[in-house]
Amino acid sequence: MGAGKTTIGRALAKKLNKRFVDSDHEIESRTGTTIPVIFEIEGEESFRKREADVIRELSAQQDIVLATGGGAILRAETRAYLKQRGTVIYLRAGINQILQRTGRDKNRPLLQTADPRRKLEELSRQRDPYYREVADFVIETGRPNVQFLVQAILSQLELTPKQTADAASAPATSSAQPAAYAEPAMTASTFAPVALQVELGERSYPITIGHDLLSNPELLTRHVAGKRVAVVTNDKVGPLYLPRVRKLLEDAGKQVTEIVLPDGEEQKTWVSLMKVFDVLLAEKCDRKTTLVALGGGVIGDLTGFAAASYMRGVPFVQIPTTLLSQVDSSVGGKTGINHPLGKNMIGAFYQPQAVIADTATLHTLPPRELAAGLAEVIKHGAIIDAAFFDWIEANIGKLVAKDNAALAYSIQRSCEIKADVVRQDEREGGLRAILNFGHTFGHAIENGLGYGQWLHGEAVGCGMAMAADLSHRLGYIDAASKDRLTALVKAAGLPVTAPDLGTQRWLELMEVDKKNEGGAIKFILIKPLGQPLITNVPQELLLQTLAACVQTRS
Repeated sequence: MGAGKTTIGRALAKKLNKRFVDSDHEIESRTGTTIPVIFEIEGEESFRKREADVIRELSAQQDIVLATGGGAILRAETRAYLKQRGTVIYLRAGINQILQRTGRDKNRPLLQTADPRRKLEELSRQRDPYYREVADFVIETGRPNVQFLVQAILSQLELTPKQTADAASAPATSSAQPAAYAEPAMTASTFAPVALQVELGERSYPITIGHDLLSNPELLTRHVAGKRVAVVTNDKVGPLYLPRVRKLLEDAGKQVTEIVLPDGEEQKTWVSLMKVFDVLLAEKCDRKTTLVALGGGVIGDLTGFAAASYMRGVPFVQIPTTLLSQVDSSVGGKTGINHPLGKNMIGAFYQPQAVIADTATLHTLPPRELAAGLAEVIKHGAIIDAAFFDWIEANIGKLVAKDNAALAYSIQRSCEIKADVVRQDEREGGLRAILNFGHTFGHAIENGLGYGQWLHGEAVGCGMAMAADLSHRLGYIDAASKDRLTALVKAAGLPVTAPDLGTQRWLELMEVDKKNEGGAIKFILIKPLGQPLITNVPQELLLQTLAACVQTRS
């Protein structure tokens, strides 16, 4: 409820030249009374039976756009009719958005309680698995721009062809309503792709998250306008996915140039950037050439910087293949390379044409690489969404085990959080700096040990444990919150004890940070868990954190 089904459904029907029908309105028309009155007189179970009968009839009709009630999917036979007879679109909205849209609506009987938020959270836990089970794709409706949402649906419909079955052949299934939340068994192939949008005006672009997306030729090629494509990858990812990506592009009539770099954070340098330019120039790639970043964060950052610089800017597409890059580095347009004196100190803000996050690529990740990505997932919960942090705690075992459903949700929620921050502060003028929680310590670890000794996510994970310790020393969080975050970082398979670089070296490294102003070190801390704070700290407390969290040399 409150996701915009009626408003968006009407606009979509107009675009498709089809008739719009709302099942709730149809029920009211047939009974001559309102939904709240039916609930009050007959009860919810009787209403659900009426609803199922109406949807059975409506779903047998042709050339309609049907908006169902939010609880319609609770009945198994309704789910079967919808999934077999049409293309099902799940319009998903967050609890806060739904409350804003429905808070004063007296025509929603299930929300007429003393605590609507708690009721919505309960309904979401119960219904969301069924929405995902039946949906062909998911559209986020966090920002109510109807025309944009309609266009996003139209684009997904082009990518999701589905033949409707003979209405009479729909299976007769049990009408028993589930009494409580029960997550249906789901395999990778049943996941509906999720389409998000980073809204930056003319620089806006889509993020598509789903399983086996690299088997869908249109998803990539529709973002390549010119005839020339240069795919940048590394010698580990290339053998796994480059042939498939090349075939997709060549089948669409594109001329493909391959650029394969050595793997590793230590390769994110000016030398590697020059190698990319060398190939582009030697192959006479013009300004209509699209660069495709196929790999993790290093490849994404470096390719983005190359795209921003070559011919003063050419288009590029991100295909992140690690969890870290899918939840963080591929989103937001921060590109760049490292310098011996600092990480990511040379680069540009340059947005991609699209981000395509295929969760199937995560199953080839070594455990250490997966853990590195989980650091950024934990970060998003720690600084923005305490409820998401709770969810990560409850599902960390599934995430480590590469459970498809858990990974898909963690990527989706992380991208939602980061996209919203980027929308508000594209060039890190203030708010966006909160995404560097744990990074001041983490970048110091990476630089101090030498790039590549620790993975970026490992350094960030340890940095978050250190930032939590510092937040506790300043009185911003209690000991329980500090211990929860540290325990979660550890459960993800990440280090929580920092290397001993020497106190003076630690301070020198942290002074070389993009957030710093006037020589003062700025830290992203939490006050409380789920809310960020950008601040300077007394050096005495910083030294105490270093003493507590750094491994002492033997």
